[in-house]
Amino acid sequence: MTFRPTLFLAALATCSLSAQAASADPRAQIRGDMDAELRRMLERAVGEVDGAPESRFEARRRAQGAQGAAEALLRSEAYYQPVLEDVVEGEDRPSAIVDVQPGRRFLLTQPTITWTDPAPDAESASDALEAIGLKAGAPGRAVDVISGEGRAVATLVRDGYADAKADPRRVVVDHAAFTVAPEYRIDSGRLVLLDGVVMPRTGRTNPAWVAGLAPWTEGDRYDPDQVAELERRLLDTGVYDGVGVALAPVDQTNADGHRPIIVNLQDRPRRVLEAGATWSTAEGAGVDLIWTRYNRFGRADTLRLETRLADIDSRIGADLSLPHWRKPGRTLKLSAGVVKEDTDAYDRTALVLAAELQQRIGKTSYFNYGVGLDAGRYNEIRYDYTSIPPRAVSFDRDLAIITGRTSAYIDNSNDPLNPTQGWRVTASVQPTAVTGQDTILFLRGETQATAYLPLQDGARTVLAGRLRIGSIIGGGELSVPSDRLFYSGGGGSVRGYSYQSVNPKLPDLTPRGGLSLFETSLEVRRDIGQSFQAVAFVDAGAVGFQETPNLTNMRYGAGLGVRYKLPFGPVRADIAVPLDKREGDSAFQIYISIGQAF
Repeated sequence: MTFRPTLFLAALATCSLSAQAASADPRAQIRGDMDAELRRMLERAVGEVDGAPESRFEARRRAQGAQGAAEALLRSEAYYQPVLEDVVEGEDRPSAIVDVQPGRRFLLTQPTITWTDPAPDAESASDALEAIGLKAGAPGRAVDVISGEGRAVATLVRDGYADAKADPRRVVVDHAAFTVAPEYRIDSGRLVLLDGVVMPRTGRTNPAWVAGLAPWTEGDRYDPDQVAELERRLLDTGVYDGVGVALAPVDQTNADGHRPIIVNLQDRPRRVLEAGATWSTAEGAGVDLIWTRYNRFGRADTLRLETRLADIDSRIGADLSLPHWRKPGRTLKLSAGVVKEDTDAYDRTALVLAAELQQRIGKTSYFNYGVGLDAGRYNEIRYDYTSIPPRAVSFDRDLAIITGRTSAYIDNSNDPLNPTQGWRVTASVQPTAVTGQDTILFLRGETQATAYLPLQDGARTVLAGRLRIGSIIGGGELSVPSDRLFYSGGGGSVRGYSYQSVNPKLPDLTPRGGLSLFETSLEVRRDIGQSFQAVAFVDAGAVGFQETPNLTNMRYGAGLGVRYKLPFGPVRADIAVPLDKREGDSAFQIYISIGQAF
């Protein structure tokens, strides 16, 4: 016989847990006439112990302790006239019992508020009273009385009384009328009017720039949501390790009766050097070196220099991000670089310049608009299908491409890296003018929608779907630069196929770029324990040569994956196979990255 320590330990743990479960007994039995829910609450309040009592003395001690716990629970649930008795039965095997007669449940009267001078204005006082949310005739539960007080104070704070606090409340329990009458005693403090922003430690950030982000003007009522918005605007920049935004103490009120907001910023390291490497069976290997400088101009800016050497896409360039540029929530992005692309479909060496404004809408959505300029040499091989027979056409073109960039991203999901419910929509429209050895005007549009549906409580199983559609209007297959045509295949589109290989192939097996695109994906994601997730998926895609998508040449891929959950998001590993493998297609593809596929 072979000894297997893993199985032995598992069996031992199972037996241990079973023994513990078997030895857990209620501290005392609950007897009496009451509804099932109250009985369950009493049993939970009494609790469990290990093993039965060994003597009548031990049983009596348990019954008395259980009686105290039961009485406390009954009073908190508004049973103020219960009759309880601790009972011990049995000689050789004594048992502890609590006999409970809960009596009549006490009901609330209309709550009142007594204000400590000065009282708030009439509207705020009315809002606070309404926020208590207790109705006369409802059960006089202690937790409801206490939470009503918290809601009243929170409402006052939102109405501008930032120093509001609750004094000891007075609750009268009338045993003759069976009522509970709560009287709240609240000190609202004075109405707080806001001043500007004070930074005790300025660090590398310009205080005037921070003051310009405040969503209030001097003399406005204090609003905690506006203070939270200033904190969010500072956090959105991504250049601070810590952001603290809070109302100044009362003793810092100025001569006009206004109080400032104190902002403390903890700067990230001024310079950060990062290196990384990537690899996939579809796109080969790549090495990245990134140097980042934070807050160079004192306005939470980010300067990023990047060098990338890769089989498909190599580049060297710089990006400058200026958040909240002339308007809160708007970011100016400037970029410049030299790009060398070596794909199966084309080769490109170009200088790329771009200027773009990104405007945040809501917490996670935004829209962009700007302009880009690409100038460089394109080496392309196409086939002219208008001739009979089709003939190869070689392009070595020097082109300058001006692109209007407009896009929007609407995120209604619950998590940026691991969504379990909601939806997202991305749309872009790019009017493009090409000049140089060819002159052409065209419009490139693309949209993608994803949706996430939890199939179980706690989202342990999630159904995720993706749909992507693209079209080029006004250009021809032979005139549109190759990097602007549509391609499909790879980790972000149809898994199981290598980069660009969903496209129909030219006679020399070069991927044929298209004027339209259709892609869709369906995933089932299932949690396994706390840290892992298993995924099964099917992807499909087609590239067409007219302005409207053509679904007659659809390609399908399917596979399995695993996710390892980390605090910042899951690490993804997928293996996929093409379901209609053609000559030249690989038997499978492997993808490793951070975050879900979509």
